[in-house]
Amino acid sequence: MIVCCGEALVDVLDGDETRAVPGGGPMNAAIAAARLGAPSAFVGRVSADDAGQLIWRHLQRSGVDLRACERGTEPTARAIISLTPHPSFRFEGDSTADTALEAVDLAAVGDGPHILHGGTLGMFRGRTAGVLASLAERHHGLVSLDPNVRPAIIENRDRWDRFHERWTGVCDLYRASDEDLEWIWPGRATEDCAAELLAGRIATVIVTRGARGVTVYTAEGQLDVTAPHVDIVDTVGAGDSFVGSVLASLWGLLGADPNTFAALELRQWRDIAERAAAAAALTCIRPGADPPTARELERAFTAYPSGG
Repeated sequence: MIVCCGEALVDVLDGDETRAVPGGGPMNAAIAAARLGAPSAFVGRVSADDAGQLIWRHLQRSGVDLRACERGTEPTARAIISLTPHPSFRFEGDSTADTALEAVDLAAVGDGPHILHGGTLGMFRGRTAGVLASLAERHHGLVSLDPNVRPAIIENRDRWDRFHERWTGVCDLYRASDEDLEWIWPGRATEDCAAELLAGRIATVIVTRGARGVTVYTAEGQLDVTAPHVDIVDTVGAGDSFVGSVLASLWGLLGADPNTFAALELRQWRDIAERAAAAAALTCIRPGADPPTARELERAFTAYPSGG
């Protein structure tokens, strides 16, 4: 199945506690994949507090497998997101459950091979970072990474770099926004960043540029896909929906075999990227990280077609 590992937290919209909604990049990606019909699991540590219970029920309602997930007494991390008058972000995450993952046993979700996905905060925070990096390094299926950089939360750049290097050394699929790449490799052209990543084990690099579309890079060349035009409510979770859709498409096409994945042609990537762009667009037209279902994506894919 698709195993997304990392943090689960709550996003508090406009500082209103009654508008606290489950969030976290890997958790959102797991939910997006599950809602699109792919068998999906979340691996992380979820608090037993009220916010953790909200997260747990949210994952269950979306059909995400939780058998390899831990529960803990630590509090739930909170992202305070203000949408008006201008988007802003504040993070409350000291000694929270998402940082305290003790171990992972993927045997709990079946023999595999699985697609393993990570990134965002779980890639570098607390004990969780080492547990998940080690999991990726010994994983035998397809490995995906979305660094999903959050500069305001990264207190130790050297630590972030070390864990990023551990993941890029073993991953097959790398998705990043153009803003992510600018923070990771300041001043470098996107094409140069993609070429460096492709020179190692990574077979495919996907760079998203918001309303300016998506570029897919492989050894074959590059493919550009335009983004659907929608009236944006907010962009929270759009990148995670994009990733979840990509992973669901890959699961449907080829399972978790890295060799088969590396052989995908750009013409096949066009459909994958267009569907993912539609999933992201649908997430943008409603508040919070609320990925679409398969039925909603089919409607959106027709209503908001992409192109290259």
